[in-house]
Amino acid sequence: MHVKHLLLIAILGLTAACSSKEVVDENLSEAQLYQQAQDNLDSRSYSSAIARLKALESRYPFGRYAEQAQLELIYAYYKNAEPEAARAAAERFIRLHPQHANVDYAYYLKGLASFDQDRGLLARFLPLDMTKRDPGAARDSYNEFAQLTSRYPNSRYAPDAKQRMIYLRNLLAAYEVHVGHYYLKRQAYVAAANRGRYVVENFQETPAVGDGLAIMVEAYQRLTLDDLAASSLETLQLNYPEHPSLASGSFQPRVSEADERNWLSRTALGFLESSDPLPPGQTRASQDVIKQYEDAAEAIPSELLEGVQQEQPAKRSWFSRLTFGLFD
Repeated sequence: MHVKHLLLIAILGLTAACSSKEVVDENLSEAQLYQQAQDNLDSRSYSSAIARLKALESRYPFGRYAEQAQLELIYAYYKNAEPEAARAAAERFIRLHPQHANVDYAYYLKGLASFDQDRGLLARFLPLDMTKRDPGAARDSYNEFAQLTSRYPNSRYAPDAKQRMIYLRNLLAAYEVHVGHYYLKRQAYVAAANRGRYVVENFQETPAVGDGLAIMVEAYQRLTLDDLAASSLETLQLNYPEHPSLASGSFQPRVSEADERNWLSRTALGFLESSDPLPPGQTRASQDVIKQYEDAAEAIPSELLEGVQQEQPAKRSWFSRLTFGLFD
């Protein structure tokens, strides 16, 4: 089914691309252009509607339908799956007509365009987890709906905008939780603790707060910051006793410890990790070269290796190979 859907999307995209080059009759009056645009919108021919609305605005910039055409152009772009164009048209309308009676509609459509920007056509047919994708458009949509609700609290679009803001806030919080889990897997425990604390402090009343506390507990435990881990665990147990990390009666880390590196090494992501001292005259780079040479030597087929050994009876040292025999 997914392949059929993708083929349908490709066909619709090609059709839309072809129809967007439609030529509008230059002899049409302002009223005729506007009526044809309305007919296109009613029949969901959004590309044709866009062409006529743009022609109407350019030919009759001070006509009786100019402002309405600019407003309906935002809607046509949005319905034609052109979010960037819809947002640009909305910003233009808000800038030109800040006191317009329907400017709240422009704010609303601008938020809707960002809301659907990441979802797109593919997300409607493929099982994509929106909480794991880049939240840039979601954050923009939240801010744009927030502008609408703060500037026009009595707008007819404010209730729907508030509901979408709740969804977007939950999505942004869940994204931060995914980032925190990523840091836990990479043993970047300071960064993970900061992400968990960010969720707790900035996304109250979202389902992700419990996950943020769990990330803090696990990160502080890995860092052996026992007091912080204990206080975070107490908060988690008090407010989210049903959290999955507490299912067994005690806290269960989500990510198992991969090794037994020291606290400083884990905090610095291993960059400051110490190792055995090197022999005199060797560096880490030379050791890497030797290791690569050894791996390549092991990969040589045995029959070729036997021939080489017959031609070269004398075995050279690693230092001789590295220096190409200059010091033999």
